[in-house]
Formats: sequence, C-alpha cells, structure tokens
Amino acid sequence: MDRVGLALVLVSAAGFGTLGVLGELAAAAGLSIPTVLAFRFLLATLVVWLVLGARGDLRPLRGRALAAGIALGAVGYAAMSGLFFWGLTFMTAGLVGIVLYTYPVFVVGAAAVRLGEPVTRRTVASLGGALAGVALVTGADPAGADPRGVAVVLAAAVVYAAYITASRMTLATVDPQVLTAHVLPAAAVSFFVFGTATGRLSTPATGYEWGIVAAIAVVATAVPIFAFFAGLRRIGASEASIVSTVEPVVTLLLGAAVLGEPITAATVVGGALVLGGVLLVQTGAES
Repeated sequence: MDRVGLALVLVSAAGFGTLGVLGELAAAAGLSIPTVLAFRFLLATLVVWLVLGARGDLRPLRGRALAAGIALGAVGYAAMSGLFFWGLTFMTAGLVGIVLYTYPVFVVGAAAVRLGEPVTRRTVASLGGALAGVALVTGADPAGADPRGVAVVLAAAVVYAAYITASRMTLATVDPQVLTAHVLPAAAVSFFVFGTATGRLSTPATGYEWGIVAAIAVVATAVPIFAFFAGLRRIGASEASIVSTVEPVVTLLLGAAVLGEPITAATVVGGALVLGGVLLVQTGAES
C-alpha cells in the first residue's frame, strides 16, 4: 500500500476523530449547537473555496447538480451534524464516535434498497455485529451510555448513510471536492437560519471560543476532507475506507486524554464489534 496515501487517510481519520472532543469543549465553553455548526461550516467553506480556487478547481454547479448539492448540505449533512452534536449532550465523545461509526453498515443497507445492490450474508452479519456492539455499550452503561443519546446518534448514522447513498448519484457526474464546496455553505445557511429562528445563534465572544470553532472548521472538517481525497487517489476507495476505521479509536483515546472520559472493558469490546462489523462489510465490498 502507498505509504503517503496511507498517511493521508490516517491524517483524515484523525482529524475527523477530533470532532467529538472539540464539540464537548465547545459545549463546555457555552457555545450553542447552531452557533458552533453555523461558524464551522462557514469557516470550512472559506478554506475549501480558497484551496480549490488556488488550484483552479473551484467550479460552480448548475441545474440538477446544484440543486442536489444544496439539498445534500442544507438537509442531509446539516441534519447529521446536528444530531451528532445533540448526541454529545447525552454521552461521551468516545461513545458517540463508536455509535456513529455504524454508518458504513447502514450505507450498504441503503444502497441495497435505493441502488439495487445485493444483500449478502456478510452484509447481514456485519450489521448484526455493529448493532450488537452498540447494544453492549448501551446495556453495560459504561460512562453513562444514555439510551436517548444512542438513539440520537444512531439516527445520525442512518441520516449520514442516506446522505452518502444520495451523494453517489450526484458524484457520477460531479467531482467530489466541487460537490463538497457546495454542500458546506448550504449546511452553514441551514444553521444560520435555524439559529436565528430559535434565538440560539450568537457570535463567539472570546479568543478561546473562536479557537475552538476554528479548530472544528479546519482541523476536524477542511483538513480531513482534503487529506481523504488526496489519499483516496493514491490507495483507492476500499483501502481508504478500511484505514478510516481508526477514526472512532482516535475519538475514544482523545476523549480519555483530553476530557478524562473512562474507557471500560464494555466500551472496548463493543467498539471492537462495531469496527469488526464495518471491516466485514468493507472487505466484502472489496472482494
């Protein structure tokens, strides 16, 4: 496997893996979910546009592709992100990362329903393993695995799976980075509108608050996006998806190191079942 490609995908997974911990820090600083996500997507949009513009790759979409990009951002990605951050109010960042990472299994199920892809015994076994892992961490209740939080984050995983499945149809004719450049601002607008309508939108007031929001936008959003696409070109989709399974492990370890979140035996075993289910379905898709 290409070492540079491997390193890039690992950087991407590590970056995305910081999101839960940074989200917890943002909540502790008193920042509302609409505020964090509105500025996350606004700042990430600026970074992505600047990079793509410098490369000469920033191209406006038109017609159905533009409508799809707006819908994917304003509805799909915005809903998933909102549910993810809502889940952080119930559970630790590590557990949220584990539960969310069931989404690749749901992607296979959604593809079977929407795109007519076959459902195999491997698919069923992977789904069963992933959900068994979630059930284990919930039933054992390590570090307060609130069932409400599990339900919210599972909903985020299902929405994310639907988002990815819908994106596949658009990506047949649109470069993924160009699509991302339209998804991000659409998501930003959703949270600016939602935050204003609910009276929960504010501007970060201190350098620390701006630092957290900037870290979420750059470290946990823009950098992982570019690193993943760069790595993807070198090692391919199947290998990249497998390497990316380190993401919830990063979240779990960072949660313990930065926030003092406990790591119990049930968390480790349940997380292993989730990742095992994901690896099972990914390697099945590769063969």
